Amino acid sequence: MDKCLMFAVILSLNAVITQVSCKRVTNVKILGFDWKNCGKPDDPAVLKSLKVSPDPIAIPGDLTASASGSTSVELTAPLSVNVTLEKEVAGFWVKVPCVEELGSCHYRDACEILNQLIPPGQDCPEPLHSYGLPCHCPFKPGSYSLPQSDFHLPNMDLPYWLTNGNYRVQGVLGSEAGELGCLKIALSLHSN
Repeated sequence: MDKCLMFAVILSLNAVITQVSCKRVTNVKILGFDWKNCGKPDDPAVLKSLKVSPDPIAIPGDLTASASGSTSVELTAPLSVNVTLEKEVAGFWVKVPCVEELGSCHYRDACEILNQLIPPGQDCPEPLHSYGLPCHCPFKPGSYSLPQSDFHLPNMDLPYWLTNGNYRVQGVLGSEAGELGCLKIALSLHSN
């Protein structure tokens, strides 16, 4: 189910990116993509697999991805997400502060972010819709799987400080009862 966390974080970052002072980037490459669960062994929400190709990923360009995950509990609002974003600078990892809801930020309710991006009553975007995958809370207990699917990544306006470098992102999904899951992603961004 951490794929939903990742989906929510990516969607929320994408929505917020347009509100930050940006530089048009047309040739970005993501190198060395890696991921792992970082929560406790008994966390109810875990990502079981995530495959992304090609490596490096070109923006703009085409991407093929597959993922599977599960949750042993129903994920209901409010679902908090604590994101820690670090950038490698001169061999040291530096925490990127939260600026205009982008960077190392606390999002009080990922369910509300999903509702803003995909209004309730509207079909989930492809390929989620085709595979019967939910895009709104609550997420029922069970296993979720996104078979190998193709996506097109368009040109994006990225803040100048996000256009080049090595990054680590950690997202911790939580509820009023405590931590539900944790996911770490490592990637590199390179642009011309």
